[in-house]
Amino acid sequence: MPNMLGVGKGTSFGVAFLVSYGISAEVLAKDVSSPQTAELNIRKRAATLMKWVHLGQVESAAVIIIAAAIDKPHRIPILAGGFLGMAVSECEYLYAKKSGLENPGPPTEEYPHEAVGGFAYAN
Repeated sequence: MPNMLGVGKGTSFGVAFLVSYGISAEVLAKDVSSPQTAELNIRKRAATLMKWVHLGQVESAAVIIIAAAIDKPHRIPILAGGFLGMAVSECEYLYAKKSGLENPGPPTEEYPHEAVGGFAYAN
């Protein structure tokens, strides 16, 4: 099979390609799932939303710092990419909260048993 990407044998270009593809899929999944759900259901989730976002940020920071400590040659891009991702996520959730509170649409969850904390997904 011809080498269509122009890279030599024994390189890590395949791994870089897979990582890049996987990261784009992760970013897309993150952006269309959690912030969207938060925006739609913010009336019930506002009190706890940012608590969980910030707990996730602490976990992310710990993993990024460990990766940077383990992989010293790539420390700067690991820190830059990781903390940029954290900042973007923080902004997305703040925007989702603001948008949901300012312009509430139909939620995706119903809370028929609020007295006991139960919920059901809306149809």
